[in-house]
Amino acid sequence: MNPMNSMNSMNSMNSMTMSYELSLLKASPKRWLITGVAGFIGSNILEELLKLGQRVVGLDNFATGHRHNLDDVRQVVGEEVWSRFTFIEGDIRDIEDCQNACDMVDYVLHQAALGSVPRSLNDPITTNKANIDGFLNMLVAARDAKVKRFVYAASSSTYGDHPGLPKKEDIIGRPLSPYAVTKYVNELYADVFSRCYGMGSIGLRYFNVFGRRQDPNGAYAAVIPKWIGELMQGKSPTINGDGETSRDFCYIDNAVQANLLAATTDNKEAVDQVYNVAVGDRTSLNELFRMIRDCLGEYDSKVKAIEPAYSSFRAGDVRHSQADVEKAKRLLGYEPGHRVSDGMKETVKWFYKALSS
Repeated sequence: MNPMNSMNSMNSMNSMTMSYELSLLKASPKRWLITGVAGFIGSNILEELLKLGQRVVGLDNFATGHRHNLDDVRQVVGEEVWSRFTFIEGDIRDIEDCQNACDMVDYVLHQAALGSVPRSLNDPITTNKANIDGFLNMLVAARDAKVKRFVYAASSSTYGDHPGLPKKEDIIGRPLSPYAVTKYVNELYADVFSRCYGMGSIGLRYFNVFGRRQDPNGAYAAVIPKWIGELMQGKSPTINGDGETSRDFCYIDNAVQANLLAATTDNKEAVDQVYNVAVGDRTSLNELFRMIRDCLGEYDSKVKAIEPAYSSFRAGDVRHSQADVEKAKRLLGYEPGHRVSDGMKETVKWFYKALSS
């Protein structure tokens, strides 16, 4: 059998799986909880669920999320659809907030966390409180509320210093930062809750997710929105190291798809697992810079002349990262619909409009 025909057949089957799951959701709406709902990934999941006719509860303390993300979703979906959303301003470090949020919920999508390797190096205690104490609170609250599925944001940082590429879920190294430790502990706790309490969970190891609503400001801003903002201001973005460090950049729509599939799958083999959520490709920082500059140059020709600056390598960073996404494809029906270049065009378009207004 032609391998290409086999691959195309699998992609078609996965697309059919996703369409089937979405049609079931529309026909039988559920009640969802999104923690970190005002954040980048959380707000995009919220938008998709509301468009699918679901009822959504959101929990956020605005430590890293923003009210304007919620305002943007509200504007996109309209007032009638927005009425199906209930917001709770609370903190996952408070068990009562977690319990209130989980009440009568079918599915939990736990996105709340303090991200950033540099932040965790500067303040490991606060990172631990949010990412481990808060995670345990959410597990307990979800268990007691008897939710159908607990899906949580894991991280590619769990692979640590293991040099093998592409990264496969069952082979990890030693963590390289406090942040990485916290995300690995999340996986251990989820596994224990499955074994001890029969609570079904799925962890999604995100690989450098990017897209609309990602924060371009602050000391710990992600590289893509930060560079877009700097280029729009006529500044030269700084690349850490020689620019040949590479990552598997994943557009936000792929991550949203993975969350919905993980929550709704009826494949018993797929539950109590962790999955890579990525594209399965590698892009160097030099390539990424040129891609962003070229996309932005379509809107502002002056950007095309800007060159990057270079600085020292950043502590706690791995040199290369690339995901094997076959497990997610096979068990969840995941199929990344956006390559990096496709996602970058959409991302730059969104940010140019948002930052120009």
